[in-house]
Amino acid sequence: MERLTVAAIAELVGGTVRGDSEREITGVASLDRASPGELSFIARARYLSYLHDTRAGAVLVTGEWVKDLPETSAGIVVKDPQSAMQQVLTCFYKPAPATPGIHPTAIVPASVKVGDGVSIAPYVVLGEDAEIGDRVVIGSHSVIGSRCTIGNDVVIHPHVTVYDEVILGDRVILHSGVRVGKEGFGYVWKDGGHRKVPQVGGCVIESDVEIGGNSSIDRGSVGDTVVKAGAKIDSLVHLGHNVQLGRHSITVAQVGVAGSTVVGDGVVLGGQAGLGGHLQIGAGARVGGQAGVTGDIAPGVTVSGYPARPHREALRAQAAFFRLPEFIRRLKRLESAIFGESAED
Repeated sequence: MERLTVAAIAELVGGTVRGDSEREITGVASLDRASPGELSFIARARYLSYLHDTRAGAVLVTGEWVKDLPETSAGIVVKDPQSAMQQVLTCFYKPAPATPGIHPTAIVPASVKVGDGVSIAPYVVLGEDAEIGDRVVIGSHSVIGSRCTIGNDVVIHPHVTVYDEVILGDRVILHSGVRVGKEGFGYVWKDGGHRKVPQVGGCVIESDVEIGGNSSIDRGSVGDTVVKAGAKIDSLVHLGHNVQLGRHSITVAQVGVAGSTVVGDGVVLGGQAGLGGHLQIGAGARVGGQAGVTGDIAPGVTVSGYPARPHREALRAQAAFFRLPEFIRRLKRLESAIFGESAED
């Protein structure tokens, strides 16, 4: 475990110190749980009450809230405490390096090309003609299909399945249970039954993509499914065949994107949002949690609700819906006044 002084942390994050700069910090914790030897941070006003009572040895804080620190806590004043905490966490909690080598129980055909410093855990299965880059880590019981290409510094956690001919760029992270390159959901109705349409396209995961546990990415039906560089995908997400997911997009848990939809760069898809097929989602758009997207979204627009519509419009519609019982009562009173009928609640 790293041990850093408050002054060293301030230098790391480009902040200034208010209080004891020589205090030693050995870890991080939330404001309400931090001890005098730990660092915490505050990024939202709703947590100011926790700041007043914190026992943290030091707190990453903006200039606006440094006055609210208790005298027992040193302040490290920064512009963005949350971003600064990310830097500190990276310093304090470095993952243990994998030990290079191929476990005897792993199945590695002679046709596989394995780079330098690769770690292949017990019971891994590699397909014929796969190419594994340098410093790749493959966890236990994972399966890499034939003719896959794996870039450098990729981390594949246990129980991952990468189907045949998938391409993974550099520094990709696949968490446990991920399935990449599985067949897309394609059928035609013929002779009284559903007939499977062969899914012969590819699946490309570009560099610096991270995919959360138990997510599933279909291969293309004819062309490729592509997750572009820097995209981050949470757990339990499904991308259908031929989906294009933009650079540096964020896809939160339980999102489903139907086939051939193109999601632009920097888009945020909120949890449990559902996107129909063959849509265009413009760069920088925001889709609220549980939204149902049935049409294209222009760049930079925020939508929510079902069917998804501009967010403010969705909020007004929801507010009107909640007032519906009141409107019904008023209508019945008007009917009673006009027609002489008894009003009903």
